[in-house]
Amino acid sequence: MSTDEYKRQAAEAAVALVQPGMLLGLGHGSTVRFALEALAAQLRAGALSDIIVVPASLQTQAECERLGIPLGALNDYAQLDLTIDGADEMDGQFNLIKGGGGALLREKILAQNSQRLAIIVDEGKLSERVGSRFRLPLEVLPFGWVHQAGFIATLGGAASLRVTAGGEPVLSDQGNYLLDCDFGPIAGPAALAAALEARSGVLEHGLFLGLATDVFVAGADGVRHLRADAFTSPS
Repeated sequence: MSTDEYKRQAAEAAVALVQPGMLLGLGHGSTVRFALEALAAQLRAGALSDIIVVPASLQTQAECERLGIPLGALNDYAQLDLTIDGADEMDGQFNLIKGGGGALLREKILAQNSQRLAIIVDEGKLSERVGSRFRLPLEVLPFGWVHQAGFIATLGGAASLRVTAGGEPVLSDQGNYLLDCDFGPIAGPAALAAALEARSGVLEHGLFLGLATDVFVAGADGVRHLRADAFTSPS
C-alpha cells in the first residue's frame, strides 16, 4: 500500500473525532488535504453540520474554499474544540517535529488554542528520537537571519536557508524566512526549545512538545490510535 493511502487512512480516522457544531483547526500539508477531503465528503453527505474550520495556511484556506468547507477566524473564538494536523517526525513521548511545509508558526498557534490536537502520520514518521529523520525548521525574521544560523551552530546544529528552485528564499505566509536545522537525534528537546524561544529573531521552532493529545498512525497493520496520556512528559 502506498504512503498516500496510509495518510488517507490516518486522516479519515482522525476526522471520525469530529462532531457536528465543532470549531476545528486544520494544519497544512499533504496529509491534511486528505482530512479536508474527508470532512467535505461528510458535509456533502449530511453526516456533519455546523462545523467551522480555522486554517493554518493560505493554502489550506484555499482548499477549504474549493471544497465548500465553512471558514472562521481564530480571533472570533475563545478556544477550538479540535485541531487536526500532520507531523514530519514523532518519538515515543509524543514529541513532534513539524514545519516541513513552512506553516509551523500558525500551526502551533492553533495547537496551543485547541482542547485536543490530533496528529495524523504514516508509520515512516516514527523514530526513537526526533531529529533522527528530519531537520528542525525555524521561522526567522529576514533581518539578521545569518546571525540566527550562527546561533544554531553554538547549540550544536547546522542551519541552512530554505530556498526555491531558483535560489530565492522561501517565504512563510507571514513573509519570513525558514531555516532547516540539523541537530541529529535530539536528546533534550525541551532544553533546545527553551534556548530557541529565548532568541530574538527566532519567531517559532518546529518542536511541538506536550501538545498532541491523539496520534493516528497508519501502516501495514492498519491505523493505530495512540493517546498522549499513555506516555511520559516531554524531556
